[in-house]
Amino acid sequence: MGTSSVWFIPHWEMAVRLLVATVLGGLIGWEREHNNHPAGLRTHILVSVGSCLIMLLSIYGFAAFADEDKVRLDPSRIAAQVVSGIGFLGAGTILRHGFTVSGLTTAASLWVVAAIGLAAGAGFHFSAVVTTVIALVSLELLNRAESFLFRRKRLITMRIDTDKSPGRMGELATAIGAIGIQIRKVTIDHGEVNGNRLQIFFTMKLPGDMELSKLIEAIEDVKGTREVHVE
Repeated sequence: MGTSSVWFIPHWEMAVRLLVATVLGGLIGWEREHNNHPAGLRTHILVSVGSCLIMLLSIYGFAAFADEDKVRLDPSRIAAQVVSGIGFLGAGTILRHGFTVSGLTTAASLWVVAAIGLAAGAGFHFSAVVTTVIALVSLELLNRAESFLFRRKRLITMRIDTDKSPGRMGELATAIGAIGIQIRKVTIDHGEVNGNRLQIFFTMKLPGDMELSKLIEAIEDVKGTREVHVE
């Protein structure tokens, strides 16, 4: 097989693709690290460079068999597993926060970094760079823009002491959502209030023109609510 074969690239080009994946994944990882998110610089670099290597292996790792009879190479066969496999890693950043969804953006960034690594491994450097720029704009600049555009909304945390009962958190969340309030985070404390009660912490965004008393009244109307405290 000659070096001009479509199944062959020199070692230096493989190294370049791996380095491109490292740099691009590192840029997104640095943004996550800078903002104190669970998966940071090292995790994103490893995901990106690992995806790149899998793509290189998928395309060029079996070049020795390309000229064999009855052998059909599928360059995407191994790389395709990254798309589904990365979901398990991303799920870990969500589940580690219990009932919160604060790891969802980090899980999405890991998925995008895996795609960037695959693109770099396939030699699509331009698309990998453009995707990295778009991801950084979405993570950093749009986050600041969102804070500016929705600055009139107040972020509060409320502790609710309630009877322990199946579905209690869902009933409270429904009552809060019914008056147009966005819930950002939910945490349940099973500590000792007493054996039949629990504490639920809701972090919510209130519209600037909403009276806090309206929210408290909606919560107190839910059966089983004992006390309501604004943290």
